[in-house]
Amino acid sequence: MFNRMFKAEKAVQAGGVLLRAEHGSMSYLRLLKLLYIADRESLKETGRPIVGGAVVAMDRGPLHSAVYDLVKGERWDEQVWSQFVEKHDYQVRLKTHPGVGSLCRYEIGKLNEVAQRYAHQDDWELVELTHEFDEWKQHYRDGTSSRIPWENILAAIGRGEDVEALAEEAAVEDAFRRLFAEAAA
Repeated sequence: MFNRMFKAEKAVQAGGVLLRAEHGSMSYLRLLKLLYIADRESLKETGRPIVGGAVVAMDRGPLHSAVYDLVKGERWDEQVWSQFVEKHDYQVRLKTHPGVGSLCRYEIGKLNEVAQRYAHQDDWELVELTHEFDEWKQHYRDGTSSRIPWENILAAIGRGEDVEALAEEAAVEDAFRRLFAEAAA
């Protein structure tokens, strides 16, 4: 099974890059769409998502469930997010930049590229765009939140044959991360 661990610090940094690209504020719907699009493109180009974690199909398209929970303040590690980003109604605003230390140059470039490419599309155009993604069509059930396996995302972007190799690579990387985290504790 292909899985990439979610890291709140990396998610807030990725969100920070996108928010800075749009002058520090946008709807959280837009942020969730842009993060998903960037993650999907990174997965296609490098075999690795930027944010990772569980992805779900919802009424307004696919999104990272952990990022959505951070935005809503419903995760145990939500302080990592709320320290840098505040939500008011349906808008999120960058309070202070979280830095980019967890992101590589490629990821920063991809996030900026996606923000620039879709700068002139409104939120609902982004929703419609993500409704065209095969992985969303395959897993969407009206009014629910259905998990989209990473294997289905890989297949939808033309990397289905890479699932086994990428799953093995992800498992090794996650094992090293856990090992180093335990050693540091």
